[in-house]
Amino acid sequence: MLLPMTMRAGIAVLLGLLCACVRDAPGAAAREKPVPEVGYVVLESKAVPLQLELPGRTAAFEVSEVRPQVSGIIQQRLFTEGALVQAGDVLYRIDPRVSQSALGQARADLASATATRNAERARADRFAKLAESGVVSQQDLLDAQANADAAGASALRAQAVLETATVNLGFTKVTAPITGRIGRSVVTPGALVTASQAQPLTTIQKLDPIFVDIQQSSSALLSFRRQLAGGGLARTSTVVSLILEDGSRYPYEGVLEFAESVVDPGTGTVTVRARFPNPEALLLPGMYVRATFSPVAAQRAILAPQQGITRDVKGNATAMVVGEASKAELRTVVTERTVGDQWLVTSGLRDGDRLIVEGLSKIQPGQPVRAVAQ
Repeated sequence: MLLPMTMRAGIAVLLGLLCACVRDAPGAAAREKPVPEVGYVVLESKAVPLQLELPGRTAAFEVSEVRPQVSGIIQQRLFTEGALVQAGDVLYRIDPRVSQSALGQARADLASATATRNAERARADRFAKLAESGVVSQQDLLDAQANADAAGASALRAQAVLETATVNLGFTKVTAPITGRIGRSVVTPGALVTASQAQPLTTIQKLDPIFVDIQQSSSALLSFRRQLAGGGLARTSTVVSLILEDGSRYPYEGVLEFAESVVDPGTGTVTVRARFPNPEALLLPGMYVRATFSPVAAQRAILAPQQGITRDVKGNATAMVVGEASKAELRTVVTERTVGDQWLVTSGLRDGDRLIVEGLSKIQPGQPVRAVAQ
């Protein structure tokens, strides 16, 4: 059935209008697309303490290996193994009879030498008077004076021997050289010991305070020293905390003492020593611990929230900032480490930058954004 001419003309006009609307729809949608909203934080440079966590082992503050100074038979052991001993406490008693006999002989030799010296001195004085009157020759006088001097030297030697014998008699009482915790005894009464033998009788260790030897890589230490010299780092606290083998935190804080000036060729590390109080003897020599401390602080450091740092396909760290004309600007950055929940950025970001931390998935570099402070 044929439509009237006027109806066909109206349908044609409607179809034309519909086509025009379809053609104009993408452009209109593009013009009306809203500017994405992003959240940002303003970056600020400041000094940031750099915390280190390094492995370490405990070491006794003082160690003394007890050895005999004279030979003899052990008569008594006068301490309890594992107990706390004081400096000067008698630990062992060695049979003193040989040393007493040597002391008696030294006293007799001194008495004999003293008598000889006195006689020779009297003879030399008498010859001096006789030489004045010409009764004895000058040679006889010189011989008498020489004999008196020799007798005096013999008396001094005998005195030294007596003092040595007295000291050796005192060495029959083996005493504690330091105050500390004593270990097990490797000898029992009746054992023969010799002067300055290689094997110690026992060992005493002072455990309060106690040392912790921390291992730091030589490369990290070299980097720190270079940055300190260049002004990038500043020295801060020497306080050290410990994490024990079971994961618990040691209740007392220590202080850094010094760093050795040599590198262990086997491990490539430098030993840094810290000192800790140990009143309950909780720390024992040889224990493995982890030390946490902040010896240096980064000057003018930039800390960026972790949600504002992403990685590209090559693994490089990147960040988006609000640039000129409120457009998103892509930056390649260098992140050195994490500090809490933030990245320490050493390159790519500056003081005052507006780092985008919210809405990153909605924007592209160069795209206008509506920035809202977080």
